[in-house]
Amino acid sequence: MRRHTSAWAGLATASAGALALSLPLPAQARTDTAPVVRIQSGQVQGTAHTGYRNFNGIPYAAPPVGALRWAAPRPAVPWTGVRDAARTASPCPQPAGEVPGGSTNEDCLYLNVTTPSTPTGHPRRPVVVWLHGGGFTTGVGSSYDPHRMAVAGDVVVVTVNYRLGTLGFLGNARLPGSGAFGLADQQAALRWVRANIGAFGGDPGNVTLAGQSAGAFSVCAQLASPSAAGLFHRAIIESGACTGRPEHPFAPSAAPRSTAEQAGTTLATRVGCGHAADVVACLRRVKVPRLLAAQSVDQQPAYGTPLLPEDPGAALTAGRIHRVPVLIGNNHDEGNAWSAGIIEAGTSITPATWPDVAKTFIPDPTRAEEVVHTYPVGETDGGPVFGAVIGDSNFACPTLRTGSLLAARTPAWRYEFADPHAPRPSPATPPFPLGATHAAELTYLFDLGGKPRDMTPDQKRLAATMIDYWTRFARTGNPNGSNTPHWPRSTVQSLAPDHIGPTSPSPTHHCALWSTMP
Repeated sequence: MRRHTSAWAGLATASAGALALSLPLPAQARTDTAPVVRIQSGQVQGTAHTGYRNFNGIPYAAPPVGALRWAAPRPAVPWTGVRDAARTASPCPQPAGEVPGGSTNEDCLYLNVTTPSTPTGHPRRPVVVWLHGGGFTTGVGSSYDPHRMAVAGDVVVVTVNYRLGTLGFLGNARLPGSGAFGLADQQAALRWVRANIGAFGGDPGNVTLAGQSAGAFSVCAQLASPSAAGLFHRAIIESGACTGRPEHPFAPSAAPRSTAEQAGTTLATRVGCGHAADVVACLRRVKVPRLLAAQSVDQQPAYGTPLLPEDPGAALTAGRIHRVPVLIGNNHDEGNAWSAGIIEAGTSITPATWPDVAKTFIPDPTRAEEVVHTYPVGETDGGPVFGAVIGDSNFACPTLRTGSLLAARTPAWRYEFADPHAPRPSPATPPFPLGATHAAELTYLFDLGGKPRDMTPDQKRLAATMIDYWTRFARTGNPNGSNTPHWPRSTVQSLAPDHIGPTSPSPTHHCALWSTMP
């Protein structure tokens, strides 16, 4: 499996690190009434705001600590009295990035619920369960403030924390659930939704599982997981094709269980447990900072397990997936953020260096000359050309392939987010314009870190249209409505401030080239 540490160094710029840990909403946005809701574990008291209510830091499973480290999630422990749900809970353990300073707190299996406060004419509202991205290494549900989506779309939105890194995906032959604990957490959260979301006005019979990047690939995994049957009824996949493979170093993918267990053996050796009489017991005694320091930069869920019997791409190709409606797409310039990060790390991309750079980062180094010919670099455009190679090979073309496979088996709507001037998710100035890069669409759906981004009137209209599409899809399984441009199932819908409508896949993606590589 070929991976590149320098490539993943750009991941923080591209997605997870481009966000900011969410903070409690400003006091002036709150109203005086603190809502209290009773769920199976006890009562929770949230916060009321103009038009919506928040319930944060609700445990959906017991803390995975001690003997529960690398165990299937257990039910949350009930409490007496009223639990304060005004503040978000700790992120799962991770290095510094999206979470300033990182986190070492394993007590992290919490979720957040945002629901409109206005009465509804429907018995229950549709539910959107959001899985964050971050390369299965970083991220936290509370980075995504979904109140605009909840209010405008009249839906209940749930954002979820799940175990990450080696704590979420350790492989060891002696561990039931080896390599898939983070995915098991996601299913536990979905079971919590089924049991409790009615108390918040949500419909447990109409749940949309949605995610971006690693969160999107998680949705793919859940589509292929037998134990996820019936836990969700629609799926939204943003920038994380189900056909991702380890040979592509930027997009999320799964790995065989044997690979995960080999990595687990390496980790055990690094932390001094390789020769222990009971390796698992030894690993459970290792402090979190030492585990984080020893884990690989590459984290993937394992397949060949009871939860995920086969690779999601293989399951999709064979038609062994849950047949639910799917909304899937990618961004026009996905790879630009990684390209910028790699350039900022010291890689120069010129006509002279381009052949060696291409050889280092493409799945098949023997095809570098063909790539250089197809994507020629000039004296000043090395960054965006390299970005196009990353974006096409890892995202655009695999997403088109995934969308076609899905459309042959279930209702599927496909999009390409294409705002060339999308607000940057990070305040840092990149070495070249990033365009519609990885994670750029998120600011149109969420207030990242609880902070709205500045937008032009046309961008605000695009954001409203996207929220309408996403939430109408969550309501009915079809994004179309009377207030938005028609979205045909047979084409890709372009989403840009100056154009919302059908478009053909761009020939500049050169998918014929990438389809013949590993």
